[in-house]
Amino acid sequence: MSLTIPVQPALVTTDEIFAAHEGGKLRIELARPIDTRRDLAVVYTPGVAEVSRAIHTDAAVAATHTWASRLVAVVSDGTAVLGLGDIGPAAALPVMEGKSALFQRFAGLNSIPLVLDTTDVDEIVETLVRLQHSFGAVNLEDVSAPRCFELEAKLIEALDMPVMHDDQHGTAVVVLAAITNGAKVLGRDRAGLKVVVSGAGAAGIAIAAILLEVGIQDVVLLDSRGILSGHRIDLTGVKAEFASTSNPRQIDGGPAQALAGADVFVGVSSSTVEESLLATMSADAMIFALSNPDPEVAPDVAGRYARIVATGRSDYPNQINNVLAFPGIFRGALDAGARRITTAMKIAAAMAIADLVGDDLAADFIVPSPFDERVADAVAAAVMAAV
Repeated sequence: MSLTIPVQPALVTTDEIFAAHEGGKLRIELARPIDTRRDLAVVYTPGVAEVSRAIHTDAAVAATHTWASRLVAVVSDGTAVLGLGDIGPAAALPVMEGKSALFQRFAGLNSIPLVLDTTDVDEIVETLVRLQHSFGAVNLEDVSAPRCFELEAKLIEALDMPVMHDDQHGTAVVVLAAITNGAKVLGRDRAGLKVVVSGAGAAGIAIAAILLEVGIQDVVLLDSRGILSGHRIDLTGVKAEFASTSNPRQIDGGPAQALAGADVFVGVSSSTVEESLLATMSADAMIFALSNPDPEVAPDVAGRYARIVATGRSDYPNQINNVLAFPGIFRGALDAGARRITTAMKIAAAMAIADLVGDDLAADFIVPSPFDERVADAVAAAVMAAV
């Protein structure tokens, strides 16, 4: 089935942007009208007391008779916002509003943004634990690494509900889908690919983890100081863990050593890649330059050396966009009554995204459009099956 990808406007003006954000991007709407005294008596006093009594007797009633069970809290401390960095909670709120809007648009889920004026992991956990009866899932957003790893792990243990840091796992799911379909286009065995991930922050670590999980063994991670390997004595925490579980050839050095003979480059950092290094990659290479708004390498330059090029931008083919993943993942988890979002669920989501491309699979079409209305349904169904 051929799909029409919406054409990008030639120019988006500052006035248009501010007008679209004036007053915020979200509204709360009534599920049913309140037009009469009878309506008021049913939805508020005295009728509401019956429901409150029922929940007090059986807490499970809250899942069916409040909005909490299908409400996603989009939570950020504003420390790693898009390409803007640590801009604080107030400046992060427009982004979190946007994320909540995407939950409604693409998955039909209610969502509320919460920006917290603390960067202390334990304080954030305590805050959400105290608020936990108000929502059914937590989407962590734009929290800086390495704190994001600790925060997600602690919240998963503290909250009896789905928790996912989308900057990590949403990106990883879509990258896995893209690499899977890219390998098909090239006639390659996915497991045999040599993959270089530039950026060992939230997204880079999660991408490496999911690729290793599906059997791609030769994954090399780069941070600002070079290749993560067992020979480096400056690594701690999650980087030290991946230095021992990735990079099976234990190569050292920087981008030049990592890219020599590589099949796939995945950029999730603010660094740039010299064109001469791209020429050292394999003949049938994939280059995913995902930094926004400026990719690690310009798509037209990447196209000189790679058969498949992807970016995080909507004005080029093969957009690696988290919106392909997170709405369906959360809807599937909530519909299934899952208490955790597992690795198996993420892999199932990636395969569902990849499978949607079908007969249209081509070098310039390895993932579906974000506006393909089938995506959230397919991802949710795959996640529910994985549960």
